[in-house]
Parts: sequence; C-alpha cells; structure tokens
Amino acid sequence: MNRIIWMVIMDILMVPYWYIGLVRRGRYKEKYTLQQGYDFIRSIVRTVNRRGRISLTITGVEKLPEKDGFIMFPNHQGMFDVLAIIEACPRPLSIVVKKEVKDWILVKQVMQIVDGLAMDRSDIRASMQIIGEMSERAKNGQNFIIFPEGTRSRDGNNLQEFKAGSFKSAVNAGCPIVPVALIDSFKPFDLPSIRPVQVQVHILDPIYPEQYVGLKTRDIAHLVQQKIQKEIEKNLAKNNSEVKS
Repeated sequence: MNRIIWMVIMDILMVPYWYIGLVRRGRYKEKYTLQQGYDFIRSIVRTVNRRGRISLTITGVEKLPEKDGFIMFPNHQGMFDVLAIIEACPRPLSIVVKKEVKDWILVKQVMQIVDGLAMDRSDIRASMQIIGEMSERAKNGQNFIIFPEGTRSRDGNNLQEFKAGSFKSAVNAGCPIVPVALIDSFKPFDLPSIRPVQVQVHILDPIYPEQYVGLKTRDIAHLVQQKIQKEIEKNLAKNNSEVKS
C-alpha cells in the first residue's frame, strides 16, 4: 500500500493527461488503431512502474505466437501482475478482470480501449458466458490474459491449483496457450516499502492446439501449472546461487 500511495503522489500531475488520452482512444476508435491505444497504455504503465521504483526482468517475448489470437495464462500474485504483463508484452492484450474493479478510474478507460471483459466470479453461469465470449474473440484474432488460479495466491511465489474451467476458452477457440511465470510480482504492492524492487516476467513456449488436442481441460491446467512451477523454481534457484556467490 505504501508504494501505491507513493506512485499516486509521483504521478498525480499526469493523471488528467492520461485520463483524457485514454478516454479519447477508447471513445474514438475510428481514429486510433488497437495497437496505438495499447501503445499509449504501455507508455503509461512503463512510466508508472519506473516512478514506482519497480524494474522488470523480461524473457521470452520472442516466443509469442506469430499470429494474434492467443491467450496468456499467468500465475496470479497480486494487483501488480497486469502492469507487469502489459509492460512485457508489445502485442495488444485484452484483460479479464473481476467485476468489482471494472468501473475504477483509468481501469474503465483501459478496458474500453482493449475491449476487456468483467467476470463475476460468484456467478458460475455468467463466468462461463465470459469464457465463451473470450473463445469467440480469440478465434477472430484477439489476445487475452486470464489468471487460471482465479484469485491471487497471497503466498509469495507459491502457486494455487489452476482451475480447469479457465482453459475452456482456449480449447473452444482452438488457439495457442501462452504460459507466463511471474516471480516477485507480489512485492510492489504487498510489501510495506517503497524501496526499489525487481519483478520477473517469463513468457514460456506456447502450447499449440495440436499439442493439447484430446487432453481434458484439467490435464491442460495441470500441464500449464507444471511448466510455470518449473520456471519459477529454476529462476529462484538461480537467484539464490547468485546471492551466495
């Protein structure tokens, strides 16, 4: 929370400019391409992160599928996750957020630009409708982020069980699944400090339809969770060995 307050103070003079720019790009889409709108969002995110004393280590951008119409499945550590992924990914991403935050200032305007979706996690039927809409949009070349854990882990770099239902979006669309391993993404907003902090974003090899065809969604969820778990463990071990040396 201390860092959020710090970031608000550092960026307060820019908020009106950002707000107007986001509203314009969301309201007048005939004047701005999706890429232009997304690039504006990324420029805001990079500025906010830098002034918030947050640096990112990013790997695997070159592994992104050549064609749009993929879905990213990252582990979920906290409120900073989306900011980390947006800075890391140069390709436009649509966001699935919980309905409680969809009308927050700036969040609402970002959602308008990227055609984001709001999910009511307490309503299973409504959630499945959102999953279905994601599938249709992914078929038409829209990229998405969805967190298969459902809620943030609140346990540092440890994972919760990945929910099989979230993978129905990719299976029904027949689109690439892009696992993303986030490390220390909980630190910026969960730790009571404004000291410099580093977050890692590792984009892993995509899993293409021909690789998961015939698998049940629970098996796909387990596969993706294993890949992310392995990447987290590998990098934490590397970090520990560097500290010791």
